[in-house]
Parts: sequence; C-alpha cells; structure tokens
Amino acid sequence: MMQLRINGKDTELAAATVAELLAEQGIDPGARFLAVAINGSVVRRAEWQTALLAAGDSIEIVRPFQGG
Repeated sequence: MMQLRINGKDTELAAATVAELLAEQGIDPGARFLAVAINGSVVRRAEWQTALLAAGDSIEIVRPFQGG
C-alpha cells in the first residue's frame, strides 16, 4: 500500500500503475474524455498500463460530468 493524493484527497492504495489505480477507483478506463495527470504531467492513455505510480504522487483524474 502507498499514500497517493487523488484529486486533492489523500488515499492509500495498492495500485502500481495508472490502469490499476483506475480499476481500484471503479473508473472505466475506456470512458470517453477521461484524462489522468501525475504530478501535473498528463499521461497518455496508451501509457496507462505501464505508467508507474510512486508514494506521494499527486494524481488528477478528470472526467466530464453533467450539470448546469
């Protein structure tokens, strides 16, 4: 388990990659308009399976939502 900051909230997870993180968070990696950044750098979707996470990383997961 490692400590990560996800969308501004400290969280402890066992995920080692972006893909594993999304799975643990219950987020469909195939969803349209989904974006992920690690420490301010956007990670391309093609790299989610191999992009490694490290303790203390700040992750931003951005996805569209409806509202008005």
